Amino acid sequence: MSEEGEMLPISVRAAAGAPYLASLNAGQRAAVEALDGPVLVLAGAGTGKTRVLTTRLAHLLTTGKAKPWSVLAVTFTNKAAREMRERVEKLLGPGGGGLPWLGTFHSISARMLRTHAELVGLKNNFTILDTDDQVRLLKQIIDAEGVDEKRWPGRQLAGVIDGWKNRALTPEKVPKNEGFSFADGGGAKLYAIYQARLKILNACDFGDLLMHMIDIFQRYPDVLENYHKKLSHLMVDEYQDTNVAQYLWLRLLAQARKNLCVVGDDDQSIYGWRGAEVDNILRFEHDFPGAEVVRLEQNYRSTGHILAAASHLIANNRGRLGKTLFTDDDLGHRVKVRGVWDGEAEARLIADDIEGWRQSNRSYADCAVLVRAAWQMRAFEERFLMLRIPYKVIGGPRFFERAEVRDVHAYLRLIRSEDDDLAFERIVNQPKRGIGEGTVQKLHAYAGKPLVRFVTDNGPLFDQDTGEVVTEQPEPPGGATRFRTLIGAAREMVVTDDLPLKARTALRAFLADLDRWREQARTISHVELAEIVLDESGYTEMLRRDKSPQAQTRLENLKELVQSMGQYDTLEAYLEHVALVLDIENETDSENVQLSTLHAAKGLEFPLVFLPGWEEEVFPSKRSIDESGEKGLEEERRLAYVGITRARESARISFVANRQIYGRWQVVLPSRFIDELPSANVDAVSETGYGMQPPGVRDMAVEPFTSSYQSPGWRRAQERGAFQGKPPMIEGEARLVARSGGDDSSYKRGDRIFHQKFGYGRVSDVEGNKLTVQFEKAGEKRVIDSFVIPASAA
Repeated sequence: MSEEGEMLPISVRAAAGAPYLASLNAGQRAAVEALDGPVLVLAGAGTGKTRVLTTRLAHLLTTGKAKPWSVLAVTFTNKAAREMRERVEKLLGPGGGGLPWLGTFHSISARMLRTHAELVGLKNNFTILDTDDQVRLLKQIIDAEGVDEKRWPGRQLAGVIDGWKNRALTPEKVPKNEGFSFADGGGAKLYAIYQARLKILNACDFGDLLMHMIDIFQRYPDVLENYHKKLSHLMVDEYQDTNVAQYLWLRLLAQARKNLCVVGDDDQSIYGWRGAEVDNILRFEHDFPGAEVVRLEQNYRSTGHILAAASHLIANNRGRLGKTLFTDDDLGHRVKVRGVWDGEAEARLIADDIEGWRQSNRSYADCAVLVRAAWQMRAFEERFLMLRIPYKVIGGPRFFERAEVRDVHAYLRLIRSEDDDLAFERIVNQPKRGIGEGTVQKLHAYAGKPLVRFVTDNGPLFDQDTGEVVTEQPEPPGGATRFRTLIGAAREMVVTDDLPLKARTALRAFLADLDRWREQARTISHVELAEIVLDESGYTEMLRRDKSPQAQTRLENLKELVQSMGQYDTLEAYLEHVALVLDIENETDSENVQLSTLHAAKGLEFPLVFLPGWEEEVFPSKRSIDESGEKGLEEERRLAYVGITRARESARISFVANRQIYGRWQVVLPSRFIDELPSANVDAVSETGYGMQPPGVRDMAVEPFTSSYQSPGWRRAQERGAFQGKPPMIEGEARLVARSGGDDSSYKRGDRIFHQKFGYGRVSDVEGNKLTVQFEKAGEKRVIDSFVIPASAA
């Protein structure tokens, strides 16, 4: 019976007792049964979000509240859409998943746009351009408008336009100040030309799929009204990751019936760098007054200590709706926080832990190493390869398989040997020099022509075309014909008219560069050589001009690559190491340790998770904070929360005292996120002298560090005895505070000091034994007081 005493429809009564509801907890069931009006489901990590989404969808259909063709369900990936469809079919039986409006934002928008294409000047058979086609078209426009493409590359403009489309900004709506973000104010004009060219080509890019539909909804109310009649209920997954355009698209579709259910977690909004707006989920109740908010807080993934640590950490964010995860599972192991001397020691520590895990009859596949930045992977990959630990990089190639790393190796191989045609082909036009595919084909054709013939009477070698004697050598066994290398062909063709003038000029300059680098390689180290090649070839500048999100990662990878080369005595030794590494990689089996960035690991879970590199400027990322301030810091903290909550049984955080970042040894401080972890849920120990024991744990002396490793920071600490004695006990239960030992610093504000790396400076703030110093040349830095001396003693 209803509250008014009326008999409920049979379908509703049957659904109320449906077996799929019996397996839900109270929060999940509340989310599933809230079928009318706006609903915000705050789904914490591991709380069964996917189950709630699919069950709610099935419940809508079972109760008769909606028909399959009247439900619009949006996911962020095609994989998630397929999984949801399959789960609904499992709940409802064969055919129950016939949901025509289930898919990603782009796939659903594309379907809508095919119906209404003429309203935005397109035909319904329009082409959707991929990124390469988009960049190629933009380059044509840039050239036609007389803009210097080398200074203002097409790929950069593609990123700028994509950012505008993420905010649903058509060319005429681009703010004037933002138009100057490309080509000294010409960005908006080029954008307008690009949009006009797309219409001529009967094409659109991915951003247009949503933006055109927003335009249609706003300019043609009858079209929007038709969708209001057709679609009775809307559901959206991962709402915290929506951008402005997706938000507007959804709000327009939902404004009539307001039967909109969004599922997300504001604490896991980590994609601000690609346009996601966490404010979309934070202001949902304001946008849809009277919205029902359901919190899913019971976690089915992690143990109690892991959840408590993650919850305590994320509570430091101000911009959040708030929820507290709990579990019926055991407390399990405390989160481990460990400090070591440097990156190599960190890689050894984690590899040893993985081997121990494997020896306890657990699987390699249970283990994941999650890093903040891709460049951090190299040290772990090399350690795993050395120990024959199989591993897989999630969401991307292994370090030595990355395109930018292979490009550098090709340059070095070609400098070492002119015979390496494969290396020549790879980098002859990388970065772009005006040596196109046609030129390379001509070089191949020329090189394939026999160069000399070994004559049978042991006479001289000679050029078949000119008869010129090349050298006096006996015939090899059986007779043979020699052919030119591609470089050999290039050297000959640049003095002929067989190539266009532009290609000859570019090829001649490239050969001159190779000759110069080969000569320099005789007198400088291979590390210096790599730096010179990257600079003088224009490769580094190419990536600096590229404003895509991947460009900065590629630059970081190159810096990590160059510094790693210093471990080898010669270029030959390094290249031999690389060849062996790539050979070993091909031998790995299917059971792999998972290696990933934190961003790529979202949505995944593992029994054992390692979180290395928790140091200031690495994590939180200095670049993120510099660019976005407090907002960037809060997103970094959400990323740390995501990392910890990937762990089911054990989470192990590590930091170092000295890290070689981009070829330089730097003294680094533990991340502020370590300070924010609750001592009651953490086991912390450090061999660097950073005392981090929570109260109640036995007073444990740190053993003197006896490693033979000779990093500068280790030598300084050894000389000063910084690692000896007991780490101080932490007062209070709230935080773990990173300390280097002893009492508060003897330095005070205004003291002038000297640092071996940063030079002279003046103390501007003191926090325990951590000093904030304004250095005369290096700017503001935070350093441990044991690494500085009074200026008068320098």
